Amino acid sequence: MFTTKRKVLDFLKFFGPAWITMIADMDAASIITAAQTGISFKYSLIWFLAILTIPLFFIQEVSGRIGAVTKKGLGEIIREYYSRNIALLMVVPMIITDVLSYAAEYAGIAIGLTLLGIPIAIGLPLVFVFHIGLVYRRKYVEVEKALMFVSLVLIASFFIGLVKVGIRQYPIFQGIGGPNINLLFLLAANAGAVVMPFMLFYQASATAEKSEEPLWVSRLETLIGAIVTEVLMIVVEMVAAPLPSGTDFMSAESLKNILYSVTGPYSSSIFGLGLISAAFLALVVISLSSAWGLMEALGLRRSQGFAVYVVESLPALIVPFIFKNLVSYILNLMVVFVFALIGPAFIMGIIAQDERIMGHNKLSKGWKVAYWSSVFFVLAFGFLSLAYML
Repeated sequence: MFTTKRKVLDFLKFFGPAWITMIADMDAASIITAAQTGISFKYSLIWFLAILTIPLFFIQEVSGRIGAVTKKGLGEIIREYYSRNIALLMVVPMIITDVLSYAAEYAGIAIGLTLLGIPIAIGLPLVFVFHIGLVYRRKYVEVEKALMFVSLVLIASFFIGLVKVGIRQYPIFQGIGGPNINLLFLLAANAGAVVMPFMLFYQASATAEKSEEPLWVSRLETLIGAIVTEVLMIVVEMVAAPLPSGTDFMSAESLKNILYSVTGPYSSSIFGLGLISAAFLALVVISLSSAWGLMEALGLRRSQGFAVYVVESLPALIVPFIFKNLVSYILNLMVVFVFALIGPAFIMGIIAQDERIMGHNKLSKGWKVAYWSSVFFVLAFGFLSLAYML
């Protein structure tokens, strides 16, 4: 009895890093990808999104395992046991993809603001200031509390949206072959959305920040987060399914009118709130992962990453004011993310197998099979999509 109570208290005490990582995976780009899936194929790809729970868990479990066992971030581990140059080689692709991600997140926030009737000229700068203010010189615990609240708003928004829309009588395994987007490309985009480079660095570093977090807590938290994230992706697919084929998710005014006509007067506000919450949570997590990863690779303190926050995110703030239609950019970005995973996922697997670093917590044979199968599963869809496009 005492042991069970102690475990529950430990779980609640250390709960946070893996959950936030998983929910940050449900960012604006992922939402748009899932929504486009619903528009093009209705419920026909629900099964595929459900399957993606498996690689999401096994890949991110290794990231959390490294942080929980070593009490160090991924960049720090690579620098100490391999070299500074290799650490930078792993971090730089993540930073490049993060810069691209910022544009997608701010575009998502711009859409959400429009759906709520807030001018982006006012809303976007305020979001930027709040974002920088939250991550600058804040203790991780303070940031985590804010993000936990945002994650609950995100979850509530989309489930309320599904209640408003209702469950339709669409077939789950039939009707694949929409006219607008190639099935293989959309499968790759969803696979790319399931694990992003910043997630690998963030979960390891955030778990290390909670230096006493037990490995079993990180693992259970990752499992819960993976399930909830993919359920949310399915919910978004279902919410968007009634929208007419060809709906443009980057034309916010058009989307607002369509949501109103198809799903009722409150749906656009609910969808907008969910989109803003998802994008903002991802902004903070991306900021921390990039700054932490770079500082760790350079051998500096994580708290010295303020310049990284600003330099990465400020240019992206301008994107929604310049471009009106970014849906193609976002979907292609999801496919690019598949390839950006190659380096970090490979080195992370090597670290997790290294007894010098992980001790008796290194990957067993079964976990090795599960991890590498998950990595190759995600990469396979990226290569298949690339082959199709060529």
